[in-house]
Amino acid sequence: MTEPADVPEPSAAQAGNDPENRGGTLKLWQIFLIALIAIIFTVAYLSLYGLLNNAIWFQGGTLKPPRWAIPVGVLAFSLLVGLCRKYLHAPTVIHGGFTDSLKGGGEKPDYRTFPGAFLSSLFSLLSGASIGPEGTITVLIGYISPYTRDKLKIGIGSPGTALGFDVAALASAFNGIIGNVLFTGIFATEFQVGGSKDALKLLTWNLLAGTIGFLFYLLLGLPSFARSIPFAPIAQLYPAHILYAVILGILGGLLAVFMGLSMQAIGTVMERVFGDAVVVRVLAAGVIIACIGYFIPEVLFSGENQLHGIIADSARIGVGMLLFMAVLKVLLLGLSFKSGYIGGPLFPIMFSSTLIGLALNLLFPSVPVAIFVLCIEVAAITLALGAPLTAILLVVVVGTANQNMVVLLVISAVTAMLLAVAMKERTAQPSVD
Repeated sequence: MTEPADVPEPSAAQAGNDPENRGGTLKLWQIFLIALIAIIFTVAYLSLYGLLNNAIWFQGGTLKPPRWAIPVGVLAFSLLVGLCRKYLHAPTVIHGGFTDSLKGGGEKPDYRTFPGAFLSSLFSLLSGASIGPEGTITVLIGYISPYTRDKLKIGIGSPGTALGFDVAALASAFNGIIGNVLFTGIFATEFQVGGSKDALKLLTWNLLAGTIGFLFYLLLGLPSFARSIPFAPIAQLYPAHILYAVILGILGGLLAVFMGLSMQAIGTVMERVFGDAVVVRVLAAGVIIACIGYFIPEVLFSGENQLHGIIADSARIGVGMLLFMAVLKVLLLGLSFKSGYIGGPLFPIMFSSTLIGLALNLLFPSVPVAIFVLCIEVAAITLALGAPLTAILLVVVVGTANQNMVVLLVISAVTAMLLAVAMKERTAQPSVD
């Protein structure tokens, strides 16, 4: 008898046609469902965080505990983060970078670790570590979306469909809290779906889910990050402004390089000193954060609560102190990432960039402060994330940039990207003995 011919494995499209394996296509109701689930969870999570944050730490943007209580709170929440990691197996981005904290979709998590991830994310934000809430949303939606598609049997045999579903969930969450209907469409194109053969289809799902999340936030009247750090618009564009944008693009790019190098150095030190001692690792970082926070509480947390007071009173703070706090924030960001706290880099980056911009404005008051702050912000985020369009849109939304300012932001972002290309080519060249 002849051997039977090998039966080829079904393609992703064929798998999607199987009633028991509906992985190849997504239906509109499925996008609506995950968009609603994601935004409802995000609203509930951020509301809980806001309630706890205001009850424990902040009142009207100002830290309300007495100075001696700040280290106690930082150490207590840091210990809880370490315990969540050790006993509840909470995830971290210790071995990743800035972009890893903002990427979602693709891999199926261990759902048993969700309680640890949830608690650790809350404790991380409440610990005073230099991290933003966007990273915690990414981590938690990274559990909820795969769980939902598992129950709906979506994406089986079709990794592209699974990715599109997961990124649509992130779109719904982020577009609401950022306060812009296009933000995650740009974000997803640059980070997740741009290289996919189904990029157009995935982007369509992303835009639909993002619109649902944005409208949900808008209709409920919830506060978003849009217009949270407004600056006076640039009434007229002068040739000198273009030169400023180029110089500030280089400065913002160098800030991002410093962020990356400091995070690598801190990660190396933490790994050598503490290794797998997860609780001690976080507690050691908590001691450092607590000591710094006792003397300079403005650099604690993600920074968005403290920025308004600093912007309003930058002259009293002074150039030297503004620059010192900007550098300190960068170092605390690297320490927070490499110690096991869960969070994102966007607001700490914007905090440091804003302080540098304010310091430069004190030195050169004839130049509009918006040019200094927003051009440095967009360049730093562009180079840190490798995502110029995302950086430009984020800064435009948060900083309320007008058309003249957008021109300068584009120039600054392009300058940062050219700097990155030049540095990459230089490091790629073989050394000559």
